[in-house]
Amino acid sequence: MTVSELEVESFRGELIVYCYRFFASIDEAEDAVQETFVRAWRNSGGFEGRSSLRRWLYAIATNICLDMAKACQRRCLPMDVNDPGHVPTSGEKLSTADEATWVTPIAGHRLLDDPAETTVQRETVRLAFVTALQSLPPRQRVVLILRDVLAWSAAETADLLDSSVASVNSALARARTTMRDRQDAVAVQDAVATDEAVDQRLLFNYVSAFSAYDVDRLVELLTEDALFSMPPYTLWFRGRGDIEAWWRGPGQVCRGSEVIPTSVNGENAVAVFHQGKPFALHVLGARDGRITSITHFMDTRVFDDLRLDR
Repeated sequence: MTVSELEVESFRGELIVYCYRFFASIDEAEDAVQETFVRAWRNSGGFEGRSSLRRWLYAIATNICLDMAKACQRRCLPMDVNDPGHVPTSGEKLSTADEATWVTPIAGHRLLDDPAETTVQRETVRLAFVTALQSLPPRQRVVLILRDVLAWSAAETADLLDSSVASVNSALARARTTMRDRQDAVAVQDAVATDEAVDQRLLFNYVSAFSAYDVDRLVELLTEDALFSMPPYTLWFRGRGDIEAWWRGPGQVCRGSEVIPTSVNGENAVAVFHQGKPFALHVLGARDGRITSITHFMDTRVFDDLRLDR
């Protein structure tokens, strides 16, 4: 049985999101999917139609992800590297880590092909959840994504992994326990719908306050225990006080910036341009109309895939 290039290509979008959840890196996800297609074409004569084309491609992609994971560094956010810090003194240099250390965002337009369509499933592309996934051993990570995100059955997952249902169920139980222990993760079974109108109002207020660089208004938008990080810098803060001190201190370099709303990882975000050039992408975690986290991605290459209305 032969498959056409168009048939295979139609799965590119959802496979990229699948591999992104596994790696928390859009570059590694794209590499994995490209290799998936190379192997699919190389072995297309071996596709006998006993399973669906989609399942066949997912099996190839999964094997590639597991192989690549042996050489890839586990990605994280600054909160996984060290304890919260404080605003540095004038002239103090911030420490950085290699770019391969960090989770990277996925642009909103890439999620349009994601088969995980329900509210619970969509929560599983948010930064906190994707980061938490990286704490799992690779095989448990695959099992949790297939079972709890994409709603595959235990039998389907076992067949894809050439394993037993009992083994899959055991891996899933261990993965769920680890995810529940991650306080910053939104557990799949506990995910709830967010009020889109409330989120949009919060985004509008953040854009307005940051454009005016009104620190008082910005602080009002935060929860008391809000997180603030800036990969590739290892420094991060917890709490309104340190975040306000940063905004009134080193953060003032952002005064006068152009701020454009966008979306990444199913969350509100803003692209910040300083003196007309890309400066940082702020990803806003939110709960009950307040900002729970601001993750600033300082590597401006993330702008290349945002499709900003500018």
